[in-house]
Amino acid sequence: MRIRDSRRRGRALAAAGLLVVLGVGACSAGSDSGGDNAGSAAQPQAVAGGAADRDQAAPEKAQSGAGGADLRVDQRAIIYTGTLQVRVDDVERAAREASTAVTAAGGFVGGDQRNSDSADARAELILRVPADRFTSVLEALAKLGRQERREVRTEDVTEETVDLDARIATQRARVDSARRLLARATSINDLVTLENEVGRREADLASLEAKKRRLADLTALSTVTVTFVGPEAAATEDEEDLGFLTGLRGGWSAFLGSLRVALTVLGAVLPFALAIGVPVALVVALARRRGRRTPPAGPAQPEPAAPVPSGPPPVPAARSGP
Repeated sequence: MRIRDSRRRGRALAAAGLLVVLGVGACSAGSDSGGDNAGSAAQPQAVAGGAADRDQAAPEKAQSGAGGADLRVDQRAIIYTGTLQVRVDDVERAAREASTAVTAAGGFVGGDQRNSDSADARAELILRVPADRFTSVLEALAKLGRQERREVRTEDVTEETVDLDARIATQRARVDSARRLLARATSINDLVTLENEVGRREADLASLEAKKRRLADLTALSTVTVTFVGPEAAATEDEEDLGFLTGLRGGWSAFLGSLRVALTVLGAVLPFALAIGVPVALVVALARRRGRRTPPAGPAQPEPAAPVPSGPPPVPAARSGP
């Protein structure tokens, strides 16, 4: 009986252990399948999130790359400035032809200064021409006579232009935010403070926009300063020579300049000297003549002294009694 009971208990324990093993296996299988399902469901979301992050970061990278990349030459903001001197036979005619050529190229004359003296005829024109016609206008001006001097300068203001654009965009955002705050102001103090802030920000924005327009004008229209000189005009020397003759010419010019200054001062002082010095000289001369005609007064004669007696002093007479 005992043996049978022990066998029954062993079978019961074995069945219970088998049930426990089967239950644990089923739970682990369920958890594994659930984890797989969750992982498979989360993986597309992660991929989608990464794709979204990449899509969001792509424009930023493109934008940063566009800002850091070097622009092409035709996309850069460059200011062209040219100086030209041309010797011509007729200065007036050359100046008229230059004005006509600039107007035909789409520019205008910004300044005109002329000297019509035949001995030293000279005309200086400040021309504003489109940047794409800068070289062609210079060549056309040089063909009006004999070119003596040419100088072309360029200034790249691309970075300054980009910086101004960014500052203008930021300042506009600041102005808009200040205006929104002003619209929600409830007290007088807040209203006054915000109005002052809006005015200050708008003034800063206007200053930045004015700088941007100035840069845009300089880059869109180049400046050419052309000087037409006559055949007898003296050539301008940009570089000074050194030497004895150069020093002698400089000293002689300085001496002549000083002499002209001295003569100018003398001519300015001479009328005053004549108006004041002549009467003074006449008064002095008359005073001297009067002094010569009046005889000088002699020295005062001393009074004669009383004579001193030469004998013994007289004896006084004796007095008589009463």
